[in-house]
Amino acid sequence: MNALKQDANFNWLMRGGAISALGDQLTMIALPWLVLKLTGDTLALGLVIALMSVPRAVFMLIGGALVDRHSPKRVLMLTKYINAALLALLTLLVLNVSAMPTVALGSSLSLTVAVTPQLALQVIYVLAFGLGLAQAFAMPSGMSIMPLAIAPEHLQAANGMMMGLRQVTMLAGPLLAAALLAISGGDAGDGALHDAHGLALAFGFDCLSYLVSAWTLSRVTLRTSGATPAAAPQSVLRSVGAGLRMVWDDVPMRLCFIYWGTVSLFIGGAMQVAIPVLASELHGASTLGLIMGAHGAGTLLGMGVAAKLGQRLRFASFGAMILAVDAIAGLLLAPMGMLHAVWQVSLLMLALGLLTGYIQIKVFTWIQQRVPPHMMGRAMSIFMFIFMGLAPLSAAATGWLLTLITLSQLFLGGGIILVLFAAGAYLFTPIRGITANAS
Repeated sequence: MNALKQDANFNWLMRGGAISALGDQLTMIALPWLVLKLTGDTLALGLVIALMSVPRAVFMLIGGALVDRHSPKRVLMLTKYINAALLALLTLLVLNVSAMPTVALGSSLSLTVAVTPQLALQVIYVLAFGLGLAQAFAMPSGMSIMPLAIAPEHLQAANGMMMGLRQVTMLAGPLLAAALLAISGGDAGDGALHDAHGLALAFGFDCLSYLVSAWTLSRVTLRTSGATPAAAPQSVLRSVGAGLRMVWDDVPMRLCFIYWGTVSLFIGGAMQVAIPVLASELHGASTLGLIMGAHGAGTLLGMGVAAKLGQRLRFASFGAMILAVDAIAGLLLAPMGMLHAVWQVSLLMLALGLLTGYIQIKVFTWIQQRVPPHMMGRAMSIFMFIFMGLAPLSAAATGWLLTLITLSQLFLGGGIILVLFAAGAYLFTPIRGITANAS
């Protein structure tokens, strides 16, 4: 561990990763709140989430294949500059909407265009799509750079520290966003964007974080210039196809991926929309930061439990553990829309985060034990695609669904569906018999 802390590459990656992850958490709070303040429309919120998530998911497999044949450092650096530019535009847009009713098109022309909420929303759609597309290449390049920058004997410890750091930002980021919005006037709960300085600060900080992390990345020296496979490289589509065939031929992995995809499609995206709407009904953007901060704290705690007590907390099988955790999560989700106190919602989110953190460590370890090292990138890309490609579809549908049913009905129905999915998988599929080893 001491040798790792003295590794210059690791220190630069940690510093850049910390500030970039913190900035991302601010945007995750500020963007849905901005859409709700501008429109009050849950359908618009679902569409923004879908526009960010769909291109990220669709191009992620291609991004992973391209990173394998190019320098991950070069690809990651490019995505950081693109994200910084998009967030700078988003910051300026928010300031214009809140402070300037019109924007002059030329010093010698009297023609002006009103920066209306409708126009701002159209620009947000474009920027959200751009952010999602950049992430499709940033995520696989970020996952690929660590083995090229860190000595093999330190890789496991480095990955563990980076994962823990991300969970810390999941706790600190939402709380910082809540504080910015509360003290800067962006927390008014009347549906109007009277003062968006808090939102602008959040987006501006994220923009700056990408620039700083790009500078720290420039200080990293890779041990190789990139992937140098011994055999002739496959085409991008053939490489992606090989990864898909590997997952499909592994029956336990295929069953788990199908199950996770089903849950993501029906439940995952719905909660992405429902949680911000619940915070809006509880009167305040700071509420969204607090409840997401509680979830981050629970996730960090769950990871700690998995690391310290994972071997002692034994289930009948790995598959039974997955289904039991999902059933408990469904029971926690069901009453959430009926609560009216922030502390009650935060307590449930803390418990959900605890389950998330615990199962996340178990699932990643299980995949790493089953997948050959040369296929790991593609396997993880497929795993991320399940959650980032299917959840946006339900996110968009949820925005429309909330025009027909109440929020409490959505949470209750989502919780019941999750419990039924877990029970059905236990009773009617072989998932319950899947073990934690590679057999």
